[in-house]
Amino acid sequence: MHVDGTEGQVQANKQVLGMKERGQVPDKDPWPVAPEVRKMGDKGPSFKPQMEGVKRTLRVTNPLARECLGELLGTFVLLMFGCSASAQVKTSRETKGQYLSANMAFSVGVMSAMYLCKGVSGAHLNPAVTLSFCSLGRVPWVKLLPYSLCQVLGAYLASGLVFLVYYDAIMDFSGGNLTVYGANETASIFATYPSEHLSLSSSILDQVVGTAMLMLCILPLDDQKNSPAPDALIPPIVAVVVLGIGMSMSSNCGGAINPARDLGPRLLTLTAGWGTEVFTCYNYWFWVPMMAPLLGGMVGSGMYLVFIAWHLPDLPTNPPIDSSSTKPTTEVWKQPPAPEKEGVELKTAVF
Repeated sequence: MHVDGTEGQVQANKQVLGMKERGQVPDKDPWPVAPEVRKMGDKGPSFKPQMEGVKRTLRVTNPLARECLGELLGTFVLLMFGCSASAQVKTSRETKGQYLSANMAFSVGVMSAMYLCKGVSGAHLNPAVTLSFCSLGRVPWVKLLPYSLCQVLGAYLASGLVFLVYYDAIMDFSGGNLTVYGANETASIFATYPSEHLSLSSSILDQVVGTAMLMLCILPLDDQKNSPAPDALIPPIVAVVVLGIGMSMSSNCGGAINPARDLGPRLLTLTAGWGTEVFTCYNYWFWVPMMAPLLGGMVGSGMYLVFIAWHLPDLPTNPPIDSSSTKPTTEVWKQPPAPEKEGVELKTAVF
């Protein structure tokens, strides 16, 4: 007679209970269960042995590959928040969000992405940031290209998913005509484009200044010679910095300040139906948000070195403790900086 799992379990339990009432001990378990399922507690069965096997199989052993995966997923999360908000604002004709909500969504994306992959890759999320850290000696140059490619790929994949999620809304808004120009253009949901009145030189200056401000504000956060922020608070602080830049410096040309954030979505629009117009429009303007942020990041990093970092005092090495001294500890910071030693590298924040 066939007995299903539930009925069989009930019969087996009754059998064991009857034997115990008669003072008998069953020779074997009438309902064999896998050992890992026996380890049941309040949280349910434990399948740790199987999970360990899966972990050993899927674990990436190459350090650079792990870091690249972290950058890919982190940039994916960043663009999922940002482009989704832009799509919602645009296709609803600002009835379900406004310009500020898109800026806030990008900031939430920055914070979430940093918490997600900061422990694996440093959460650069931006080729301009990676280039700046390489120039400061904080990241090896060999990581610049792999990091940047993975950041662009993560942005491309996120944009593709946003396009699928909002496909019906985009088609309804545009009337099925995917264009870069006009009142019903939808290309700006994904990539950035200049205002009609903006000149090329102003576009370049806009991106250089915005990215320089980004680097100038995030470099002190992990500089132990300065006033570093607690490690767990760095992501929300960076998010607020990005929000401030978006609210104050993005009306000219979208405030990309991130080559991956612009190039990845632009490639998606190229392959999803907008065509080559996304690259040829505005007199081939696409190179500005690709190249100007790289220059801006270097400018901001150089400003931090020249105006701040090179003037900070060296950290004391095991200073003697004088209990009789009444001199405030803040006096240490009023001393002139010690002469620099040859070969000493500046340590900057890595996100």
